[in-house]
Amino acid sequence: MKFIIINSFRTMVYVAYISIIVGGIALGIYQKGEFTNELLGLTGGLAQLADFGVFAFGGWVAASLICGLIVTLLDIRDDINDRLPDARRDM
Repeated sequence: MKFIIINSFRTMVYVAYISIIVGGIALGIYQKGEFTNELLGLTGGLAQLADFGVFAFGGWVAASLICGLIVTLLDIRDDINDRLPDARRDM
């Protein structure tokens, strides 16, 4: 049962990672160049391409930070659970 739970968390992290990146890409497409038009004054296709790149990169960074934090917390939890029986025996 523990194997299924650990793998379900791993699958959740994979799905969340891809979902956040896809969300960033979708936001870049949705903006249609308005973000970089206001920020840098770019117009037309160059602004749309810049928006796509900025939001795709931002989605990748956000996904790496969020999912990295989830994996780190899960590893800490697993380490604590592995060491807990040893601590109880020493008492």
